[in-house]
Amino acid sequence: MAETQSLEQFKGQARLPKFAVPKLYDLFLKPDLDACKFTGTVEITVDVVGDTRFLVLNAADLTVGNESIWFKGHGSSEKLYPTEITTVEIDELLVLLFSDVLPHGEGSLWIGFDGILNDRMKGFYRSAYKHNGENKNMAVTQFEPADARRCFPCWDEPAFKAAFKIILEVPSDHVALSNMPVTKEEVNGNVKKLFYQESPIMSTYLVAVVVGLFDFVEASTTDGINVRVYCQVGKSNQGKFALDVGVRTLDLYKEYFAVPYPLPKLDMIAIPDFAAGAMENYGLVTYRETALLYDERHSAAANKQRVATVVGHELAHQWFGNLVTMEWWTHLWLNEGFATWVSYLAADSLFPEWKIWTQFLDDTVSGLRLDALAESHPIEVDINHANEIDEIFDAISYLKGASLIRMLQCFLGAECFQKSLASYVKRYAFSNAKTEDLWDVLEEGSGEPVKMLMNSWTKQKGYPVVHVTLRDEKLELEQSHFLASGSVGAGEWIVPITLCCGSYATTQKFLLETKLELIDVSQLIDSSVTTTGEKAGCFWIKLNVDQTGFYRVKYNGELETGIRYAIENNKLSATDRFGILDDSYALCMASKQNLSSLLSLMTAYRQEPEHTVISHLINVSYKVIRMIADASPELSDDIKQFVIRLLQHSAERLGWDPKEGESHLDAMLRGEILSALAWFGHSATRDEALKRFDAFLNDRDTSLLPPDTRHAAYVAVIRGVDKTNKYGYDSLLKIYRETDLSQEKTRILSCLASSPDPDIVSEALNFVLSSEVRNQDAVYGIGGISREGREVAWKWLKEKWEYISKTWTGFLITRFVSTIVSPFSSDEKADEIEEFFASRVTPAISRNLKQSLERVRISANWVRSIRNEDSLAAVIKELAQKY
Repeated sequence: MAETQSLEQFKGQARLPKFAVPKLYDLFLKPDLDACKFTGTVEITVDVVGDTRFLVLNAADLTVGNESIWFKGHGSSEKLYPTEITTVEIDELLVLLFSDVLPHGEGSLWIGFDGILNDRMKGFYRSAYKHNGENKNMAVTQFEPADARRCFPCWDEPAFKAAFKIILEVPSDHVALSNMPVTKEEVNGNVKKLFYQESPIMSTYLVAVVVGLFDFVEASTTDGINVRVYCQVGKSNQGKFALDVGVRTLDLYKEYFAVPYPLPKLDMIAIPDFAAGAMENYGLVTYRETALLYDERHSAAANKQRVATVVGHELAHQWFGNLVTMEWWTHLWLNEGFATWVSYLAADSLFPEWKIWTQFLDDTVSGLRLDALAESHPIEVDINHANEIDEIFDAISYLKGASLIRMLQCFLGAECFQKSLASYVKRYAFSNAKTEDLWDVLEEGSGEPVKMLMNSWTKQKGYPVVHVTLRDEKLELEQSHFLASGSVGAGEWIVPITLCCGSYATTQKFLLETKLELIDVSQLIDSSVTTTGEKAGCFWIKLNVDQTGFYRVKYNGELETGIRYAIENNKLSATDRFGILDDSYALCMASKQNLSSLLSLMTAYRQEPEHTVISHLINVSYKVIRMIADASPELSDDIKQFVIRLLQHSAERLGWDPKEGESHLDAMLRGEILSALAWFGHSATRDEALKRFDAFLNDRDTSLLPPDTRHAAYVAVIRGVDKTNKYGYDSLLKIYRETDLSQEKTRILSCLASSPDPDIVSEALNFVLSSEVRNQDAVYGIGGISREGREVAWKWLKEKWEYISKTWTGFLITRFVSTIVSPFSSDEKADEIEEFFASRVTPAISRNLKQSLERVRISANWVRSIRNEDSLAAVIKELAQKY
């Protein structure tokens, strides 16, 4: 084997060869925070298990000297120097060729290297901050999915787990953190050397180092695990809420997984420049400031909830991801989908008043939206190169994944599911697992055909719509592959069906295993009539009870009438009311149902009491108003008037001012409704918003504009701005520049491009690229672009593309594409966009671009459908006057 080896055989491969396996990394790093450079050495204990003259590992953006690499076998003092050292840049490989076959068994590979503390928020990078008015740099690592190789040469794949002993040399007045506690400290003047406890075996993407000036707050779990929240100096009070959530969540997960937290400490730290929301590094979890810090005076209720769910997500990974790790990125969904699902489990336990499982439907809907595209992808994706990994950190892996976990839990039962998960974690602790391994354990614990059921959901993209018709006391259920384009896909699933008839007391569960099935529901109907005493015409059947299944339902004939009756007469749960609205909206978008019927259904929600359902009604309204503006602009004023009246009941109930003892959900809803009314042009809302905004400008502590309603006021302000009157725009920038709270900055950024004046939109977009906006936050600034600003934004993206594509990577670059491309609704615009990107597409944006173009063509098709709806104008005018 060794004689036939050649450099060429290692190029272009998905995976590293396995003839040598790392066991322990002795890693030394010395960052220079002023010069933004670092030097380091790594001695890797390697187990040579096959005949080889080569050692092949990952390295990228590092300088490795010829004299700084050697290998020696266990028990040998002879250093073997490689005869050839090759870096394969495109594959990010370091290939070492030795003159002789390496001795089998353990040996040591020593490498010296240096690199740059980059400003791309990946690998070992710098984050800028101010300390006592001075500009400072901190050093931060972000290694997921494949960027540990930018900090030190390593076997940078999840299956190559190894232990780590880390030494850092840093300024003596700085805080330096890593995965494990410090065991020894040597101070030499203004420099100190810190030695960290050896870690358990873990994947390279979970290694972490942070060096900077920080404050912290701390507490302990019931079994003595020290938990700290670190943040910039002076902000420690903002870490108290996350600390409380973290301590309680660790205790909760210890019970749920029936395995103690495996490390001696847990640090959570807020980083000013951070690309993702957070990263679950073992024992040192890194966060955006907006995802970890909560300010009682200036953070909104929605910010508080985000902190709780993000902390719950990252701490779930300490077991599901870190202790038990996916074998390869194909199984990423198992990590992210599970952590997303279990974060809701934790939030529900800690904050039951948030009704978080109803809010979970927002995530399910995001998964359903993306998975309704022909350009979606299976939840398990073959990854053939490291440059393909970033694109699967999306709503399929996270949100469809979480929804499928929830669907399976509901099918198997909560107790059975929890016990099986605990068995899975114990069985695969400190090792790697595949999706099938989890199915095997769940199948053993439940006796159900889990693998057969779930393979139909993870191996193919998409999901079904179940058409349901009542014929002679038999339900005809027919599944077809739902696509937002209106086409019918070829997929077929094993669908866990739940249904109730007339009340939740009469329910039935079964698997729909074929395309078409007839179900005798005569007993359910009889039982329902007896139990509820419903009169003729008031009978209803609801499929997908509480929306636990990842599919849509289309009711035909009298069943559609019955569902409408059930909503209006408060017979359905909030989750089911939400699901019916969203299914109707999706079917309408796909031109499987006309817009008039969707608008008619929306009127059934005029007295809706639940936050999440009203929030979704608002989201649907935004889209419908935009589509009508493109299809039939003469109807714009009437459709806005209809929606304003639809929201009026809730708006009047909530008002502008928080009430003593009101719920967390009412606090969130108030801001959403007022923002919507301001956007839709409700004059009374705008007038009140401007009055309160002026008070806030004069006094940042005024009670007239608490955090929950600030976004609404900012929207009202910016919607009234044009190039002849920029006072509101300039005032928002003044607040942006004066605050040091990340949540306030992003709140303002998300509104700046919302002006109906294209010149203001252009100015806002150029501000997004200025030095005043952190690179991580630029995506907020492009998120609220007005319909009138679409064309300006597209022109801007084309002009700035070279700079944007060099500055942003990962999901941030795809956000630029999807946010600016997706709002269009004509085939001509899709053709123009496709032509521009034809010579500029890269693997990092390829799938996202195709999805964005597909959305444009779906909207174009919907516009045509709306224009062809003969009675729509009369319906909208009637609704605008009636409601």
